[in-house]
Amino acid sequence: MFTRSEEFNRASSNPYGNQTYAGGGQDYPGYGETETGAPQVDQGRMTVDSVVQSTAISILLVFAGAFATWWWIGDITETADLGQVYMLAMLGAGGAFILSLVNSFKRVISPPLVMAFALVEGVALGAISAVFEAQYPGIVMSAVLGTFAAFAGTLTAYKVLDIKVGDKFRKGVVAAMFGMVGLGLLSLGLSLFGIQSPLYGNGPIGFVFALAGLVLGIFMLILDFDFVEQGVAAGLPKRESWRAAFGLTVSLVWIYTNLLRILAIIRGD
Repeated sequence: MFTRSEEFNRASSNPYGNQTYAGGGQDYPGYGETETGAPQVDQGRMTVDSVVQSTAISILLVFAGAFATWWWIGDITETADLGQVYMLAMLGAGGAFILSLVNSFKRVISPPLVMAFALVEGVALGAISAVFEAQYPGIVMSAVLGTFAAFAGTLTAYKVLDIKVGDKFRKGVVAAMFGMVGLGLLSLGLSLFGIQSPLYGNGPIGFVFALAGLVLGIFMLILDFDFVEQGVAAGLPKRESWRAAFGLTVSLVWIYTNLLRILAIIRGD
């Protein structure tokens, strides 16, 4: 998703060195001027504050969708109710997956589509969280707190240890992410035929897979922080703050769902 940004490609081609784009005294096409030299409206530049604001809106929409869905579901007491909840979770997750693909492949990021993704993702999380909370009371709050603790810890480590993201690390994280998504879709397809994959079960394999997903989510956060750092230094257009917000939202949701599974397996029999 980050590599779809032409401005970020220019920034990442010369990371932490002398800037050759707007942040270093020169304008690049798409910000200030077009390739033909025609003037373009200055929409401002990406800053840490603009990223925080965009991410806050995105996360609030996730919470709003989750809260509304959980309130609508109410208490889960019957098998029929559980079937409806699973259907709602599947619809929300499917819509979020489609919107995530659209956002990932768009060269010009669309704030409304990012907000739509956050809202639909919230619907899926609200349904999933309601099921877990019914089985293990208090688990959702623990997972939420753990998610924000992981965010704060990763950000602290990124700044204190001065972590630099190399091309091999970036490609490795992306490849692992696609691999886990592919395994998830395969497991979903097998479940339609009554075959349950141990990767998403409550056994040792499921625990290890969820733990690997949690570690991968932390690596994804590092890529997000790298995008923000380079983007601010490069003076990317302000709209790119929504690209960063989308990436951060996906990473936080990824961490939360894996934490939820880990805690459930630990509390299960």
